[in-house]
Amino acid sequence: MDGLVAFDPAITLQDRWFAPPPADARRSLEPHRGRQGLVCFCSNDYLGLRDHPQVVEAAARLLHARGVGSGGSRLISGDHPLWHRLADELACWLGFEAGLTVGSGMLLNIGLIQALADRHTALFCDRLNHASLIDGARLSGARHHRFPHRDYDALEARLARCRQPRRLIVSDGLFSMDGDCADIRRLIELAERHDALLLIDDAHGIGTMGGDGRGVTTGAGGHPRLVLVGTLGKAFGGYGAFVLARRALIDGLIQRMRTLIYSTGAPPLLAAAGLAALARIREGHERARLAANMELFARLRGVAVESPIIPWSIGSDRAALEAADILRRHGMEVVAIRPPTVPRGTARLRITRTARHTPEQIAALSRALDALRPAAG
Repeated sequence: MDGLVAFDPAITLQDRWFAPPPADARRSLEPHRGRQGLVCFCSNDYLGLRDHPQVVEAAARLLHARGVGSGGSRLISGDHPLWHRLADELACWLGFEAGLTVGSGMLLNIGLIQALADRHTALFCDRLNHASLIDGARLSGARHHRFPHRDYDALEARLARCRQPRRLIVSDGLFSMDGDCADIRRLIELAERHDALLLIDDAHGIGTMGGDGRGVTTGAGGHPRLVLVGTLGKAFGGYGAFVLARRALIDGLIQRMRTLIYSTGAPPLLAAAGLAALARIREGHERARLAANMELFARLRGVAVESPIIPWSIGSDRAALEAADILRRHGMEVVAIRPPTVPRGTARLRITRTARHTPEQIAALSRALDALRPAAG
């Protein structure tokens, strides 16, 4: 039994131990509120759509009409026309020929990279990519090259040395823990110059960034080398994910993506919710409120703000936990982000603004952050 002690997570993780917060009704009913009446500044529900009446009503209609589950794999009995309609509308909105929906972003990225890459492929991945992209790359069997975060000169040097017959560049669009964006124009130039495919996961950017909420790839949609991944679980307020690309590539994924073929299809009620959320995003009311909150925060702090995500750098794991506790005493719910989610020595608070926050709450957040200066320094 003594040998098992080394595997005890409470001992091995120490300050990296994560205790899931208790669920409560307030959290589920009020996306801008957290536990114990705290104002939540750590949600990815950027537009506050998860309980929007139109989104809830659309899901409820399908729930009563078709029940809870799908009943099987989408390739057997678990498909529904609404999933195809949603994929088509997303592709049209973002400028692509075709799209495909999958149960979650993790399932999608793991299956997508395995379908696109093999031992004859060289993968070039930003070092700060999301875990789903990292795991997909590792499981693909491809040769995996990681380049420093947004260092496209280093990426080009690696591409120039590559001798593999196929090349795939993989990057987040809006980086979820850093709040900065990939240079899509430069990445497309590199993909063209070195005959590579470009995969962008813009889970956090679609709905919040770019022209009309189209994300960081605005203006590049439909490029023949671009494969775009998005999610229904953030700005859309629901659950699920999608990939957009050339029709021939999407048709191939249906035949090759194991996480699609061997997973139960997502409930059709989520497709109905996604369609209703897409309509709200395209109307723009929630996006305008989010933009106003981002501008207000930037003005109060006297800084440029690139996205809804603020990475408040701390350093050590323990100091990040203490900083989160300081904000909690100021009535703010913010989670300390620690390794392995971020690199060792870069623990931080990940703060998000949403369309549901009031100007008063944004101002209170700015004042509370002033209390962190000694702790963060």
